[in-house]
Amino acid sequence: MTPNSIPQDSNREQRVSAVSGWLLLFVNLAFFVAAIWLFVTGIRGVRTDGILPVLGAVALFIVGFVTAGGFFTLQPNEAAVLVLFGSYKGTVRDSGFFWTNPFNRKIRVSLRARNLNGEKLKVNEKRGNPIEIAVVVVWRVRDTAQACFDVENYDSYVRVQSESALRHVASSYAYDDGEPNEVTLRSGGEVVAAALTVELQERLARAGVEVQEARLTHLAYAPEIAQTMLRRQQAEAVIAARQKIVHGAVSMVEMALNELSAKKVVVLDEERKAAMVSNLLVVLCGESETKPVINTGTLYN
Repeated sequence: MTPNSIPQDSNREQRVSAVSGWLLLFVNLAFFVAAIWLFVTGIRGVRTDGILPVLGAVALFIVGFVTAGGFFTLQPNEAAVLVLFGSYKGTVRDSGFFWTNPFNRKIRVSLRARNLNGEKLKVNEKRGNPIEIAVVVVWRVRDTAQACFDVENYDSYVRVQSESALRHVASSYAYDDGEPNEVTLRSGGEVVAAALTVELQERLARAGVEVQEARLTHLAYAPEIAQTMLRRQQAEAVIAARQKIVHGAVSMVEMALNELSAKKVVVLDEERKAAMVSNLLVVLCGESETKPVINTGTLYN
């Protein structure tokens, strides 16, 4: 992630520490115990001014209930964003039992790695052919302030931007059979994944999200052209196989002629060599089994 990918007016996370909740828990319980004692004392009229203990008990009850709203717990890889009357006060990232200002609004944010299993999208690749493609993204919240305040809903933001980035990357590469040394969607898995990760990180930087990995999970031609492309691939495979067969046959014919000439098994003129080459190529390159024809005469009869 480049520094320029984050807008200058975006929020920045400020880490703060919260007070341990165990000490304040005993203080809070003491408020309730004292309130109960004052209330009972006032009701029984132990004192002549019994109304004052009752009022004190009511006040302590209110204080106890208000302070009880400041307790909260955090699990590992969980954070609490504290907001006081619309003002961001900081983020608590420590796990445990804590107490903070009861008027603080506590927004819980998970810091765990998450998977986004994208749906299949129909896009046009570099050559304009429609394809189906899907991606899985592993991401986590890096900056809680950006995630909470710079975008409306960071879960939805990640989903929409992942789809947009996938469409852009898919349109930048051919599906397959590219130019020599050209990266394609089928052959350049690592390169395409790296390009997709960079694209996603630039788009999700505003939301304080870190992209840990992005991989293609589905890649295929769209149904309307799948059969045509399959026939094309089969034809290309047949051509490639024929090229190898012919190359091998020519090498074998050359080796046979050289061996016959070197060992002086038979002396062949150019016409007989041509006939032998023709027969060997038919035998080696033919799809069906060849049937020999016995010539009882000479080549010239």
